Amino acid sequence: MPSVLAVLSFVISTVLSASIPLHTRWNEPSFAPTHGANFPISDPTHGTDFNIHDPSIIRAGDTYYAYSVGHHIVIHSAPSLSGPWKRVGTVLEKDSVIPKGDRKAPWAPTVLHAKGKYYCYYSVSQSGSRNSAIGVATSLTPGAGQWTDHGVVAQSGKGPGSGGIPFDRANTIDPSVVIGEGGKAYLTFGSFWTGIWQVPLGDNLISLDFKKPAQAKHLVSDAPAAAGSVPEPLNSDPHGPNPVEGSFISYTAPWYYLWFSYGNCCDFDPKNLPPAGTEYSIRVGRSKSPRGPFLDREGKDLANGGGAVVYGSNGDTYAPGGQQVLKDGDTDILYYHYLNKTIGYSFNDARLGFNPLKYVDGWPVAV
Repeated sequence: MPSVLAVLSFVISTVLSASIPLHTRWNEPSFAPTHGANFPISDPTHGTDFNIHDPSIIRAGDTYYAYSVGHHIVIHSAPSLSGPWKRVGTVLEKDSVIPKGDRKAPWAPTVLHAKGKYYCYYSVSQSGSRNSAIGVATSLTPGAGQWTDHGVVAQSGKGPGSGGIPFDRANTIDPSVVIGEGGKAYLTFGSFWTGIWQVPLGDNLISLDFKKPAQAKHLVSDAPAAAGSVPEPLNSDPHGPNPVEGSFISYTAPWYYLWFSYGNCCDFDPKNLPPAGTEYSIRVGRSKSPRGPFLDREGKDLANGGGAVVYGSNGDTYAPGGQQVLKDGDTDILYYHYLNKTIGYSFNDARLGFNPLKYVDGWPVAV
């Protein structure tokens, strides 16, 4: 999740320019790299000059729309992923109706087109706290000016529905939605604390269909086994850093792929970078069900520290993350924000990058 100062700086630059310098989240306390840093790659980052953080991109006709953190959730459009990108407005016309966190500049939106509507799920929170909420806005068109803010879908910390599993131990930010076979939708979310969780959505896609704890699935964690078994405090994690967040589930038959970001991010000091392999990287597991369990290529459950690295730092690319997957015709495209070492290591230096995916033995490889 972004720091307050970083987001404020990002919002200011967003307002001043149609193309802003961006990047990822705040630096957490140090931790050991628990996953392998090696990953197959055929081609380095397909980089752009488009400054964005936690991008969500859809294609409508011949136009690509990108949604990102910024004042009232910023919308850009372009004729291709390479650009040129131009700012076309915002999702929200005023602050989020949710009385929590950074209402002016919601975080980490994800946009879904389903049932004839566009759904923009977003997060409101503040750094270092899990007193957070996921909201949703809907529109009949992907551009600006016609969105309705429906408010809270799920929340943790404080407020109605924040008690009990998983909301008394999760951090309800970084939402994504997957629609499984039969049309059932699921909301996946989480950042640090106890990791990534999933609960079912109602048929209207703006409320939960969640009645008992057994419906909650704990999908990703790198914390000790005790984490997730008991409620968690709002402003600190007694189990130490659990640097998993930014989940997204894609489907390429016959597998559902759960993508997540792992490690340190945002506002790095180039003279004091974290140990190699502990910066942001993009990881994945797969399952035959959208509900998991998701296993990595070694058969390890993501809920027990698994996760195969698909893309990480290489060449001039540093700390890629905040990823999603766009189905563009017959091609799956992994896109993300990253830092270009030749430009800078701050939050506002982040850019949009992307790589088409190929599948080798059912595992995605960035090309």
